Amino acid sequence: MTLDELKAYLVAKPGATECTPFGPEHLVYKVMGKIFAVVGWDEDPVTMSLKCDPEEVEVVRKVFRAVTPAPYFDKRYWNLIALDGSIPEPELLAMVDASYDLVVDGLTRARREELRRLTFTAPRSRKA
Repeated sequence: MTLDELKAYLVAKPGATECTPFGPEHLVYKVMGKIFAVVGWDEDPVTMSLKCDPEEVEVVRKVFRAVTPAPYFDKRYWNLIALDGSIPEPELLAMVDASYDLVVDGLTRARREELRRLTFTAPRSRKA
């Protein structure tokens, strides 16, 4: 997966935005103002920090050598992933999806409803 493909996948998440509050070398992806991914695009290899279920965080680190505790984030919840090609793309995308879902699940009910309204497209009625 290329950096451009990864960026497109992240920003395609419902309600996702990209910003650079930590400087231009770190692309931050948020949903409803909450971070779900940070991409260090200027690093070699490129890195990505993702939120992880606390019951799975240690397991993921043991299964994939490219996954370590994320610096500057709560290590009980966040992993730093070196995008060195050692993690299969479907597994990597599942990690992204899980991070996004954890952040959305942590939103208040009102913010989740606002997100649903922002991303829901009602089917158009057809005239008979």
